[in-house]
Formats: sequence, structure tokens, C-alpha cells
Amino acid sequence: MKDIILKAENISKQYRLGTVGTGSLVHDLNRWWHQIRGKDDPYLKIGDTNDRLTKAESDYVWALQDINFEIERGEVIGIIGKNGAGKSTLLKILSRVTAPTTGSIKFGGRVASLLEVGTGFNGEMTGRENIYLNGAILGMTKKEITAKLDEIIEFSGCQRYIDTPVKRYSSGMYVRLAFAVAAFLEPEILIVDEVLAVGDSEFQKKAIGKMQDISKTGGRTVLFVSHNMVAVKQLCSRGILLENGTIVFDGGIDQAVERYNNDNVLIGSFVSWPFAVAPGNSNAKVTSIELIAENDEFVIENDFKIEIKYANLLDAHTLNVSVSIMSDSDQYVLATPHLERSAQEVGHYKSVCTIPANLLNTGTYYFTVILVGNNFEIITQLDKIVSVEIGEKGIHRKNYFGYWGGIVRPYLNWSNQKIG
Repeated sequence: MKDIILKAENISKQYRLGTVGTGSLVHDLNRWWHQIRGKDDPYLKIGDTNDRLTKAESDYVWALQDINFEIERGEVIGIIGKNGAGKSTLLKILSRVTAPTTGSIKFGGRVASLLEVGTGFNGEMTGRENIYLNGAILGMTKKEITAKLDEIIEFSGCQRYIDTPVKRYSSGMYVRLAFAVAAFLEPEILIVDEVLAVGDSEFQKKAIGKMQDISKTGGRTVLFVSHNMVAVKQLCSRGILLENGTIVFDGGIDQAVERYNNDNVLIGSFVSWPFAVAPGNSNAKVTSIELIAENDEFVIENDFKIEIKYANLLDAHTLNVSVSIMSDSDQYVLATPHLERSAQEVGHYKSVCTIPANLLNTGTYYFTVILVGNNFEIITQLDKIVSVEIGEKGIHRKNYFGYWGGIVRPYLNWSNQKIG
């Protein structure tokens, strides 16, 4: 017999674009009249699928549509998909932050979630007080929370500031304490969104280890969302792949990641968008991304460049671009943000980053581009949007073309001298 701890049946979530609600008194009255007669909401029959790159033909959009799955006790599930696929919306519904438009969810235990920096915390209260607050929300007694208090504080690494109001915490400290609270107060279901990316690499490893521990030894269920496929494969045994608000794959994690990579990577060194559908928002949009090499030779011995063109639509807008590189085995190679942030006038701009020669080894590499605006708002994140195959001429190692391991392969200076 399966021990099902969470079951989602026909979950859908619809939003109206623009203003909240129907935006019309006539629509509101019509909706109310259908509801009191036990009829379906007439406006649920209107709507587009949630495709970020197409222009909407309706005022309504389905963020999720017809989501069905069962999760057994102790399973660790990776929920993956590109930005806008519906991952965070699904987790908010599972965490009861928002209600589904249609469908139902059945739980077999307490749920703790870590969705966004600051979710569930009161900024005016101290770290210690917030631990007790969150434990009470989970239905724990003060005695039960006190028994876990020292472990939570130690794991978070916030001992020095535990009696300071959390509004003074950095985003990294916030996440450390919030994760420790969620993990140590023993929920049967732990839901973790991409918020862990805010923490440093040491804490991310620590958090993944803790999630592995609570699933294997505690028999608790973990739902994990991340764009870091290495972490997903390390932690999860099963993957659910979302695309435009629907489940397109549910199965083994290796197959889910492979499907994600195949579906979401543009094999090629150039991409551009018509302005009307260019990724971004009303403040700024990315219009093209291109990898450029002299004579189109992408080889170890040559520099090459990544060129990002974007439109700034907001006067005195502080913008900058960040680029991350992943290997074909989903290893994070490097990140390189343009650190010079300055206010820009409305207009079109180009950012160019040079990848120096003798840095990357041979192989295929994928580039993620992030456009960042005022207050470090992520305007758009384009995961693995372009790729390149790096070869070599053999200038430095002459006639030897055997295996040379490693992601990077710098040409370093060596000296040789007789010492005896």
C-alpha cells in the first residue's frame, strides 16, 4: 500500500492580467450570481496559456492548468522548469499562501515552507521571537519549540544576532534562520523554493545535506525548486517538469533533468526577439544575445565575446547585466556580473563581456543571462539561452591531443632549471 502524504487533483490557477479581480462590477455580479446557483465561474472559460514569449489574446491567463500528482511519504521531489513555468505558483498553493482557482489538495501532515526571503517572519520581532512564532503557526507547543531552539540557532549561524529584530538582518541571514526554522521544527512536508540561492555556497551545501537527512532518517517529504540542476540531481529522486503551467514530465530525476535541458536550451550562439515579445517588463527588455568570435572560431586559443542588447524604458534606471556559464554536465563554471551600475537614460544599450582565451576547456557550454534593475530587481533571467562548442587548434600542446580533464584549462607559466 502506498503511503500518500500529498495529493493534488485538477489544480488550476487563473489570474486576470492588469488589475486585481474582474475589474468590472457587471463581471463581479455575474460571477456572484453563478456561484450562489452552484454554477461554474463563467470567466474561468476565458484565458490564455502562460507563455511568456507570446502576446496575450485575453485579459485572463492560466498560471497553472490541470495539475495532478501524488507524493509518497519520504519522497524528495524536484520541481523544475524555466521562469514563468508555474513552479512558484504551485508551491504557494501547496503552502496555502494562495488558493487554487479549481481543484483540491489533500495533506497527510504539517507543511512548512520557505518560499521568499521574509515569508512568515515579522520584521519587528527578534530572531528568537520569530522561531517561536513560526513554531506556533505549525501547531507546536512552546515546550516543543524550546527543545529545538539551540539546534535551530546553531545551524543558522545567527547566534550573535538572534535577539536582534530580523528587519536588520541581511538577506543571507534571513534565509539561514528561515531555513533552520522550517527544517528543525519537524514538519511532515518541507517545501523549499529558489530562495536558497540567496545564501552562500557553504550554507547551500549545508541546507541540501539537512534536507537529505530529514528525508532519509526522518521519513519526511521534501519539495525542492531550483535552477541548479546539480543540486536537484544530488538531492531528489523524482522530478516534475512544468512548462507553461502544465506538467509535461513526471518521473525519475535524471530523465526529468535531461528533458529540461533538451527543451530549454537554445543550441546556437545567437537569439533575438521582436520588441513586442522581448523578455523583460515595462522597465526594461532584452532584445538580443550573441556569442561572437573572430572568424567564428570558438577555440581555446581565441578570445570570444557575449553581447547583450537591451532597451531601457525607464528614465534614471540603474541597470546591469550578469552572465553565468554552465558545463554540459550542469556544473556551474562561473558567474560574471557587470559591476559598474549607473543610472541610464531611456534608450537602447549594449553590454559586452570578453571570455579570455585559454580559460575554458573543450566542450559545450551554456550561458544564462540576467538583466538586473533598480534595487537589484531581476527583470528577466534567461536560463541557458545560448550555447557554444569550444574546440582547440593545438597551438600550445603541439601534437598531443589526449584527454585533458577539468572545466577550465588555463595556459599557465612554467619554468625549468637545473638545480644539481
